[in-house]
Amino acid sequence: MVLQRKLVYGCSKCKRLAYRWAQSYTALILTLRNFGRAGATRGRHQKALHIAFERLKLPDLEKLTALIAPEAEALGFALVRVAWFETGGQGSDEPTLQVMAERPDTRQLHINDCAALSHRISDLFDELDPIVEAYRLEVSSPGIDRPLTRLADFADWAGHEVKVELAEPMDGRRNIRGDIVGVDGETIAIDDRKSGRLTFAFSNLGSAKLLLTD
Repeated sequence: MVLQRKLVYGCSKCKRLAYRWAQSYTALILTLRNFGRAGATRGRHQKALHIAFERLKLPDLEKLTALIAPEAEALGFALVRVAWFETGGQGSDEPTLQVMAERPDTRQLHINDCAALSHRISDLFDELDPIVEAYRLEVSSPGIDRPLTRLADFADWAGHEVKVELAEPMDGRRNIRGDIVGVDGETIAIDDRKSGRLTFAFSNLGSAKLLLTD
């Protein structure tokens, strides 16, 4: 289950900080619960959330991505996303590190490609041990309902339908659904089904995925 931005704990500032740091819905809820236990008061939001995340000892996705990207590039692949699932992915009941990658020319990976990347990551992580707890490594291609995580993705998939969730609401809205128009600098344009053409900064992107099967 990827991050869902529906919360019942904490004030709006707490939520914005938690969105930035949590990697899964379960982690986010646990973080905000621990935040409450940390006894945060006005002006101490960030410190309390840091304490909460320290208690959870979540993997550092930026660090993991920096380790994994060169391994993917060495095989001629482009890294699409690195995600952590506390409750498991693809039916697993254990924490899962999910790595999505693709061949730039085909936008997919064959099973042998996944195995090759998995072996490289496993060998590197066996040496560096960047994740404390036991976990399952899952390597896959993006698939049909692929996540859009890079600015270039919105240019490459212009004309296709996408579902977007913003990190911060825009004109009272967080969700956008419509056809991708394209990219201008750091700004993404989408023809929303309800409101017509909307633009937002890539930095305000929470999550996005293509809707090729809906």
